Amino acid sequence: MKLVIVESPAKTHTIGAYLGNNYKVVSSKGHIRDLSTTGKYGLGVDVEANFEPNYIAIPGKKRDINALKKDIKESDFVYLATDPDREGEAISWHLYDALGIKDDSYERIVFNEITEGAVKEAFNHARKIDYSLVKSQETRRILDRIIGFRLSKLMQSKTGGKSAGRVQSVALKLIVDREREIDAFVPEEYWTVTAHFAEFDSSLEKYKTDKIELHNEEEVKKVLDSLDKDFKIESIEQKEKNRSGVMPFTTSTLQQACINKFNYNSSKVMSVAQKLYEGINLGSETVGLITYMRTDSTRLSPVFINDTFAYIKSNFGDNYVGAVKKGKKKENVQDAHEAIRPTSIHRTPESVKKYLSADEYKIYSIIYARALASLMKDARVLATTVILNNNDYKFKTTGQILIFDGFLRAYKEYSVSNDTILPEFSKYKGIVSTEDIETEQKFTKPVSRYTEATLIEEMESLGIGRPSTYATTMKTLKDRDYVVVEEKKFHPTEMGIETTDKLQEFFSNIINVEYTAEMENDLDKIAEDNIDNVKVLREFYDEFEPLVKTAFTEMEKKAPKLTGEACPECGNELVIRKGKYGEFTACSNYPTCKYIKAEKKEIITVCKCPKCDGEIIEKKTRRGKIFYGCNKYPKCDVALWDLPTGEKCPECDNLLVTKKDIVKCSACEYTK
Repeated sequence: MKLVIVESPAKTHTIGAYLGNNYKVVSSKGHIRDLSTTGKYGLGVDVEANFEPNYIAIPGKKRDINALKKDIKESDFVYLATDPDREGEAISWHLYDALGIKDDSYERIVFNEITEGAVKEAFNHARKIDYSLVKSQETRRILDRIIGFRLSKLMQSKTGGKSAGRVQSVALKLIVDREREIDAFVPEEYWTVTAHFAEFDSSLEKYKTDKIELHNEEEVKKVLDSLDKDFKIESIEQKEKNRSGVMPFTTSTLQQACINKFNYNSSKVMSVAQKLYEGINLGSETVGLITYMRTDSTRLSPVFINDTFAYIKSNFGDNYVGAVKKGKKKENVQDAHEAIRPTSIHRTPESVKKYLSADEYKIYSIIYARALASLMKDARVLATTVILNNNDYKFKTTGQILIFDGFLRAYKEYSVSNDTILPEFSKYKGIVSTEDIETEQKFTKPVSRYTEATLIEEMESLGIGRPSTYATTMKTLKDRDYVVVEEKKFHPTEMGIETTDKLQEFFSNIINVEYTAEMENDLDKIAEDNIDNVKVLREFYDEFEPLVKTAFTEMEKKAPKLTGEACPECGNELVIRKGKYGEFTACSNYPTCKYIKAEKKEIITVCKCPKCDGEIIEKKTRRGKIFYGCNKYPKCDVALWDLPTGEKCPECDNLLVTKKDIVKCSACEYTK
């Protein structure tokens, strides 16, 4: 028997069905090892010994590791089939190393889509582990560990901040810098003049040949006094133009489109896309509907291109068949595998809709439409510009008429356009009469705050982070209370601003866009075996560590909040401090006085306990997560993560709970 090890349990059934009885497909359930927290500063890395990492089994993974070792003993050959990126390559190496797989009894296979053809074809291109990719991932992990551990401890001891990181702190700096730009902005008054006609509007642009700017009401009144009711059509310019089509999705453009179109966050987009990639049960088969969703490439496979051209010709006609578009060449693009696309152009969204959730259908539909549209011809429009003259004041109207819909035939629902359709001006015989002339006072506006979509776009353009990190960075900024989201826009909190300022005071040459982007370049070079990873780590550490030591010595510690209460034991003032599990009130004379004020906890009763005469109350774990348990604990061990309704299950007599607006049993599969 041959053993195939994949990352996700969701893939095992799908791939197992493709390969048959001679193969056993099992899952590692992601990473099995990580850096320990031993050694100097708890880094799990021996800095003096060329940054030698100390890996240990991830807590809770020993049972999985033992099960995999047993599977290997019972197998003739092992195929490591983890994801087709650096992280996947690293997981394969950890499996190889931790499970004691022999070099002559394994091969590494990769596939960009989970379809029968792609999976079977992968075995024809089996290879050994690419150690350059592994070293690149390992270097990233060590860098993130050093920066994260050292700076997070610094922030926790000196400020109210909870953490800092190589990418997250630079992303936070972008948000804080934008906020300060907005705060410093001084709005300027300006006025617009718009003539409204029966079928269109026209805006004042020039006086004679000079562009006109109106700064106050007096200037506007002077213009209005000079205008008549009738406007002369001075010129009509019409030009046929192409409206360029779209490129297939990368990770960042998919996230941006779904955030803007569906109001999802990036984490949700990636979670749903992961399910579409890993496989959907379509009744007669289980198949991955999209290719791998972590990519920065817009490249498409020749097979998909040819199939799609044939599909376009058959369904829309020869005149809709486009060409393969070449995107602008960007720096920092790994191009490890294809763009995100459907695994089959013949598997239309409507044909699989009944097998998908609402979210899955939306995301599959936009991926499908985008890939299809990318291989269709550009749309063509008749762009029209009309200049109207009223006593030498020139008003301008623009619009366009769609001549050929091209790629919009497939992508119109998702395309953003503010096209204005104009009337046929020949009927006016050179003169149009206004129904109303409207003036409006306006003020210049500062640049907009970042949304999740625009921050991801900015990070990608600056070369900060990679496809796998965008969603995690967004989540961390929110979870650490460094930002709040209001009307979809990021606002830095006081803590976020303070953390950024402290980091810039001591680490401005490292926590910045240029340094972070250059580090990404170095990681790419390591992956290509063009630079030594130890050299990269040593140069970074020798610059970084002295700055950390200086900061620990010289950074001013944030004073705790005063409560105005006196300590009952020594008379000094009580203050609010931050501890491992949140805020607490204690004496300001610590450590001489170690008084800590006992907090009165409000007991929230939810319902009666189903097992005893006690009550189910709201509780918190040591880390602050809410759960629901019996107040007679430890005599009664009833504990639930989801909110109990107080009703009992009609099938098993356990409590019903509410989860995501669904009422279900806490023990059996009953759903109300």
